[in-house]
Amino acid sequence: MLRFFFSLPLLLITAFTYSQELSQVAFSGGTTFSSFAFITDQQIIIKISDDGKVLEWGNELQAGRYYNSPGKLQQYMGRVDYYGTEADSISKGKVKSIGTCMLTYYGAYETAEKIGKLKSIGRVSLDYYTNYENSAFKGKLKSAGYTMFSYYASHENEAFVGKLKSVANTALAYYSTFDDKLIKGKIKSIGMYNYSWYSSFDSRQFQGGLKSGTLAQNINGVVYIIW
Repeated sequence: MLRFFFSLPLLLITAFTYSQELSQVAFSGGTTFSSFAFITDQQIIIKISDDGKVLEWGNELQAGRYYNSPGKLQQYMGRVDYYGTEADSISKGKVKSIGTCMLTYYGAYETAEKIGKLKSIGRVSLDYYTNYENSAFKGKLKSAGYTMFSYYASHENEAFVGKLKSVANTALAYYSTFDDKLIKGKIKSIGMYNYSWYSSFDSRQFQGGLKSGTLAQNINGVVYIIW
C-alpha cells in the first residue's frame, strides 16, 4: 500500500504533462462508472458523466491530501461563467466557461440523443451514440477528440451490459453473473492490469473490497481510478 502512496503523484503528473484530451476515468466501488475527466490548459480538471453532463470541476488536491481520496478535487477559485439570456433555452444556465476553457452544448435542432449535452470542452469535440445504436449505450459518449469509447451491448452478459468496454485501445473487462454474487459486475481488468475482489467466501469485513490491483493506474496516458 505504501508503494501506491508514493507512486500516485507520479502517475498523475505523468498523465497531466502531455496535455491529454482525456486525463482520468473513474469508477465507484469498482462497479459503477463515475466520470470522465478532462484537464484544461490551466490544469483545471473538468469531470463529466458518460451522457454528457458537467459533474464538477476543480484543481487536483495537494499530494499529501490526495492519497485517501483518488480523484477528489479542491474548489476552483477562478472565474466561472454561465450562459444567460443571450443563449437559447437549451444552453441557458449551463456552464459557459471555466477559467479560459469554453464549453458548448448541442442545440434543439440536433438529434434527440444529443440535445443539451456537452458538444465541446475547449478544443475537444464530443460526440454521442444515437438511436441507431444498441439500446445499451444509446446517448452515451462515443468520442472525445480522437479518443473513441465503446460499451457492452444488450446481448452481452447482464452483469456488464452498458458498461464501458474500451477507451481508445484500452479494453475493460468485468466479472460476470457466473462469478460470486459480491463481485459480479466489478472490474476484472483494465488493459493488462488485473483486479481481484474479496468474495462471499472471505471474512465478512473484507467482502466486496479490493483484494489486489491499484486504486489509480496510468494506462496509455489516462489514469483509471477506483474509489
